[in-house]
Amino acid sequence: MITGIGLDIADLPRIRRLDEKSPKFRERVLTERELAEYELLSESRKTEFLAGRFAAKEAFAKANGTGIGKACSFQDIEIRKDGKGKPSIYFRENEAGLVSITHTKEYAAAQVLLQST
Repeated sequence: MITGIGLDIADLPRIRRLDEKSPKFRERVLTERELAEYELLSESRKTEFLAGRFAAKEAFAKANGTGIGKACSFQDIEIRKDGKGKPSIYFRENEAGLVSITHTKEYAAAQVLLQST
C-alpha cells in the first residue's frame, strides 16, 4: 500500500549560488558519504548532484509527512546508488522507499514513493 508520495523541484542556478557562497549549505544537505561522492565530480556535475539530492530529500520529507525539521533532517536522509546507478533512499540508515531524480539545464526534480509492506 502506498503510504506517501512526495515531489520537489530545485532551481540549479539558485543551488549553485548557495553552494558557491558557503560550503555550509552542502554540508547541511549532504551526508558524509554523499559529500565524498560530491567531491569527485566536475564543477557542473556538482551542482546537479547537490540540487538532485536537495530535491530528493525535500520530496522524502513531504512523502513522510514531516517536512524538514526536528523529526526529519537532511542528515537523516541519504541517497545511495546501486551498482547500476539506480538511486535508493535511506532514512536513518534504513531503506525507506523509491526515488527518481532527473535534471535539465535549469532544474533538478525528484519524486519519492513510500510503501508499507
